[in-house]
Amino acid sequence: MSLIPRFLRYVQFDTQSDPHSTTYPSSKKQLELSKLLLKELIDLGIRASIDEFGYVIGKLPSNSTKKIPSIALVAHVDTSPDASGYNVLPSIVKNYDGGVIVLNKEKNIILDPSVFSNLRRHIGSDLITTDGTTLLGADDKAGVAIIMALVEYYIQNPSIPHGELVVVFTPDEEVGKGTDHLDLSKVGADFGYTLDGSAAGEIAYENFNAASAVIEFNGKSVHPGSAKHKMVNAISLAMEFDRLLSSSARPELTEKYEGFNHLHFIEGMTEVTKAEYIIRNHDKTLFQSQKDEFVRAEAFLNAKYGKNTVKVTIKDSYFNMKDLLVNHQEIIDVAKDAILAHGITPIIEPIRGGTDGARLTYMGLPCPNLGTGCYNFHGPYEYASIQEMNLSLVILKTIVEHFSL
Repeated sequence: MSLIPRFLRYVQFDTQSDPHSTTYPSSKKQLELSKLLLKELIDLGIRASIDEFGYVIGKLPSNSTKKIPSIALVAHVDTSPDASGYNVLPSIVKNYDGGVIVLNKEKNIILDPSVFSNLRRHIGSDLITTDGTTLLGADDKAGVAIIMALVEYYIQNPSIPHGELVVVFTPDEEVGKGTDHLDLSKVGADFGYTLDGSAAGEIAYENFNAASAVIEFNGKSVHPGSAKHKMVNAISLAMEFDRLLSSSARPELTEKYEGFNHLHFIEGMTEVTKAEYIIRNHDKTLFQSQKDEFVRAEAFLNAKYGKNTVKVTIKDSYFNMKDLLVNHQEIIDVAKDAILAHGITPIIEPIRGGTDGARLTYMGLPCPNLGTGCYNFHGPYEYASIQEMNLSLVILKTIVEHFSL
């Protein structure tokens, strides 16, 4: 099965992960795609398995007498909780003309190049879009499809030399838990690449330092008719807390290396309210300053309203892989050369997010991130370029074959 039919098949699976689940994987529906991938690998003749945590690992042995590094190729099966992944209805726009793409006429949902300027680079290309009611799932089913297409290519072309390729499909990357239970001894690779980036020709080896913050606000519920000087509204406390954080450090006001605090969940009543933030910064010192700001806000409100009014719990999620990948420059340089070999200037930008690659790097498996030809992740404006997806596959082949020379 060729790359694009694979991709269109995979996006039909609703694999949305759940940040509030206590199970692993966080949603059982992820396992439906994982089990299909396991079957596809086995049907290709590859030794593969799935463990109790939903990790699929398959190994295509080296077919060369040379000593060639073992390379892990990593992608995640889950999609973001930020938008529905149920009943994805992809549509193909042939020979995109550079104008507005109507995703959903009834709901007036459009892809407008004046808003999403990256569309302009795809004039003349064939695009896969959503119907405006779900995300597409290219993050990261494009990566999954590219890896599967690569493995099938080598199975069908046994005369082309390659080292051992270790396929790793993970759950729960979107909720920051993609490698929580991964046993690297079962992977056994020398290094890897995640296929979880955007533009074809992108090579990313630095990402945010990341943490999550859960804030609990304890108010005092009193009948509003007799509340003067008695009521403490937990919802208002949450609003006051948010105003104590830097007003410029919000995702909608930041770009490139600028960090942010993102309030992505809040619920509650007068008596108890809960808020959840993600904290991001490329710079470790600034990252720590942002976390300190949360602690100062907690202390200020507890001094103002009484002890235990506000409780802040901060948990680090992952760190900037650049700090470790500087010691593994070769695998970055090989990717750059592979991109250049196809007439493209490598796109080297910091990831304004994270990938399994960051955590794998800190676990001992150096793992920069490659683009997949897809854009506008985590929402209904997500789309994929068919030409760029195919180019991403060709670039990956070039990387693998470089190490076989």
